[in-house]
Amino acid sequence: MTRLRLRGLGPLLLLASLLVLGVLVAAPLVVVFVEALKKGAPTYLATFDDPDAKAAIGLTLIVAAIAVPLNALFGLAASWAIAKFEFRGKSAMMALIDLPFSMSPVVSGLVWVLLFGANGWFGPWLEARGIKIIFDISGVVLATITVTFPFVARELIPLMQAQGTDEEAAAVTLGAGGLTVFRRITLPNVKWALVSGVLLCNARAMGEFGAVSVVSGKIRGLTNTLPLHIEALYNDYDFAGAFAAASLLASLGLVTLFVKSVLEWRFADELAHAR
Repeated sequence: MTRLRLRGLGPLLLLASLLVLGVLVAAPLVVVFVEALKKGAPTYLATFDDPDAKAAIGLTLIVAAIAVPLNALFGLAASWAIAKFEFRGKSAMMALIDLPFSMSPVVSGLVWVLLFGANGWFGPWLEARGIKIIFDISGVVLATITVTFPFVARELIPLMQAQGTDEEAAAVTLGAGGLTVFRRITLPNVKWALVSGVLLCNARAMGEFGAVSVVSGKIRGLTNTLPLHIEALYNDYDFAGAFAAASLLASLGLVTLFVKSVLEWRFADELAHAR
């Protein structure tokens, strides 16, 4: 009886889920691309000939190229320590990793301003030595790293915990060193989860707005990333340009999702075995 009820409820739940996804995800995406191409392809392409647009796209790629590898290294180290070893402060470390998920990105950016701004704790000391972080590319990188560092770790920790330490312990018993164990056993077992985490981290890094807007100063052609450039165009009532730039950002996210889905499909057996 219970099975019949669940089976009858299934299509309704599926329909409700598709309706929510259509309203909240698909419809806005369609609107972005329709508005972007509303005035024709020449107007659309002209948006990306603007020097400020080129600078924003370039900065977005540079920031992602710096933040993502650093977060991948951090995620590997943190997840390996948490999943494979016991130590004091383990729970606190996990809570700190999750902190960016529960804290507003604007607050994350404000923290850097309070630390390194002109009137911050270390601002005068840095200024006296000609070091500039706030309203500079370095501040944008710091803010991006702060809000994106949990993604890789959170992909790896549950998988490493589920795998346990039996294989690593056996390797150590046979005389393998720590680096060899990590390179030959731990890393191959989590490589696809690592790729998934890197893709998610990259998507968030390119699309981050809140923290970056606080520390960047929104200087066109210098510290404006693509999301900030979209806001600047929209505030200037250049709606065609804003939607064109937004379509590029949306396309980057869709490509990331597509690559992630292809990898999950292509290596489904390996992922299941790893888990």
